[in-house]
Amino acid sequence: MRATQFFISTTKEAPSEAELVSHKLMLRAGLIKRLGSGLYTWMPLGLRVLRRVEAVVREEMNRAGAIELLMPAVQPAELWEETGRWAVFGPQMLKIKDRHQRDFCFGPTHEEVITDVARREIKSYRQLPLNFYQIQMKFRDEIRPRFGVMRAREFLMKDAYSFHASRDSLIDTYQTMYDAYTRVFSRLGLTFRAVAADTGAIGGSGSHEFHVLADSGEDLIAYCPDSDYAANVELAEALAPTAPRAAPQETMREVDTPKQTTCEDVAALLDIPLIRTVKLIAVMAGEQMVVLLLRGDHMLNEVKLGKLEGMADFRLANEAEIRAAFDCPPGFLGPVGIDRAKIKVIADRTVAAMNDFVCGANKPKFHLAGVNFGRDLQEPDVVADIRNVMPGDPSPDGKGSLQLCRGIEVGHVFQLGNKYSQAMNATYLDEAGKAQAMEMGCYGIGVSRIVASAIEQNHDEKGIIWPKAMAPFLLVIVAIGYGKSEMVKTAADKLYAELSAAGLDVLLDDRDERPGVMFADAELIGIPHRLTVGERGLKDGVIEYQPRRAEAGESGEPQKIALADAPKFLTGLLER
Repeated sequence: MRATQFFISTTKEAPSEAELVSHKLMLRAGLIKRLGSGLYTWMPLGLRVLRRVEAVVREEMNRAGAIELLMPAVQPAELWEETGRWAVFGPQMLKIKDRHQRDFCFGPTHEEVITDVARREIKSYRQLPLNFYQIQMKFRDEIRPRFGVMRAREFLMKDAYSFHASRDSLIDTYQTMYDAYTRVFSRLGLTFRAVAADTGAIGGSGSHEFHVLADSGEDLIAYCPDSDYAANVELAEALAPTAPRAAPQETMREVDTPKQTTCEDVAALLDIPLIRTVKLIAVMAGEQMVVLLLRGDHMLNEVKLGKLEGMADFRLANEAEIRAAFDCPPGFLGPVGIDRAKIKVIADRTVAAMNDFVCGANKPKFHLAGVNFGRDLQEPDVVADIRNVMPGDPSPDGKGSLQLCRGIEVGHVFQLGNKYSQAMNATYLDEAGKAQAMEMGCYGIGVSRIVASAIEQNHDEKGIIWPKAMAPFLLVIVAIGYGKSEMVKTAADKLYAELSAAGLDVLLDDRDERPGVMFADAELIGIPHRLTVGERGLKDGVIEYQPRRAEAGESGEPQKIALADAPKFLTGLLER
C-alpha cells in the first residue's frame, strides 16, 4: 500500500476528554473518529487492525469446530419476553418500535435468537453437539460511555453458542472453547490470564473471563503466583481463618470518639491496628433490616452477598431507616444491644473468628472496645464469605498466597446449562424418543475491545507498539524525498515490489513530508519494522533498518544494511 493512495490522518494532540492511553493514541493515530457519545467510525488504518484480530478469531473458531452464521442485529421483543429478560435486562438495552408499533431491540447479545434457531432446526440427539458463532456489531446503551472503544455503545463482538444432549458434552466443548481462546490471545501477542468469574446477567453454572493484564483495567483479579489459580475479585473466595477464636482477654468498655466515624480514624485514636476494628453496614432485604459485620480493613463483596439466601435484591439502608432502627447516626453503629428479633446479623468469616474487637456503640461520639461474641452479644445469625480478598490472603487452592492485579476483560465463556432452552422450549428427541431440553454454552470475545487492550499493554511515549499479528502494516518504507529524487524513488519502488512479492504487508510512505513527520507517524501508528531509504545512504549502497520494539537479543538501535540484501534480511528477520 502506498501512503499517497491510502488515508493517514494523524494528530499531535488528543481531545481533552480522552482519558486512557489507548483512547488518546487511537484518536491521534487516526484509527478511529468520534461520531457521538460511545459511537466511533473505524478509519481505514483502524479497520486493518480490527480485521487482523477478526481473522485470528475466525481461524481459531473454525479450528475449534464452530460454524459461522450471521443473525439479525434487530430482535423482536417476543423472544426476550419468553426468557423474561425483556423486563430485567436493564436500560442498557436499546428498545425501538417499528412503524406498526411493535417492540424490538438492537441486540446486546443473541442467546434468545440462537435458541430460536436451535428449537426450529434441531430435532434429534443425532444432530448434537453443534456450535454456532458470528462476528457482529452489538449495541448496549452504556449510561456513561468512556475510554473510546473500550466502553463504547456500539462494538464488534464474536459470540458463539453451543447446543448439547448432555452436560458432559457441554463440558467438553467448554474446554475446547477455553483452549481456542487461549490460542487466540497467544497468537495476538497479548499478556493475559483466564480467571474464574461470576456468571452475571447471562446466567449459567460456571464461567471464565479472559483478561488482558494492564494497570488501566477496570477489573481486579486475584491470582496465586505459585499456581494456576486466578479469579475475578467478585468471585475469589476469602477462606475462613484456620485458628479458632481466642478467649476474651479484655472487658467491654465505652471509649470516647467525638469526631471519629471511620474505622481508620478510630484505630488511629486508640493506637491499635485497623484489623482489630469491626464495621457495620446496614442493608435492607425487602422489609427486613440486615446488618453486615466486616473487619475494618475489608471491603464488602456485593456479588457474594447477593448470592446468600434472601439477599438477592438487597440495598443499602437509608439514613432514616438507620436512625429508626438504631436511634443513632451512621458512623457510630455496632452490633451490641440491637434488637435481634427485628434485625438479622451476617458476619464475615474473619469477623466471626475475632475477639476483643472495637466497634460502634450505637451512641453518638462513642465506640466500644473489648467486644466479644458469646459474652457481649449473640453469635451471628449467618457466618459467610462476604468480603473481597486482599493481597496475602491464602489461595483457595492451598498452594500459596493471593496477589491482585488489574485486567481488561476481552473474553468470557459460560456454561449456560438449560436456562434458555427450558424457557424457550428448545428440545431434542433422545435415543428413547423422549423430548429433552438442550444443554447450552456461550462464548464471547470483544473484538474491538482487544484493539484498545493491546494498546494499553503495548505503548511508549512515541505511540503504539503493535504486536506483529495485529499491526496494520508489518513494515513501513520511509522514502525521504521520494518526489524529488529519482534515485530514492527507484530504490524505494523496487524494494516495495520485492517485499510485497515476498508476501510482506508493506506500507510505502511516498508522501511529500519532512523526514521527522514521516518517522513520527510510523512510530505513532506502531508499525513493527521500518526501512529508511535516502539519497545519502543510497550513495553508499545502504539503507537503515529500525525495529519499533527491541526483540530479545537485539539492541533495537538502527542499523545499516545493504540495499541488495534488504529482502533477504527482512524475510529472515520476520521468519525468526
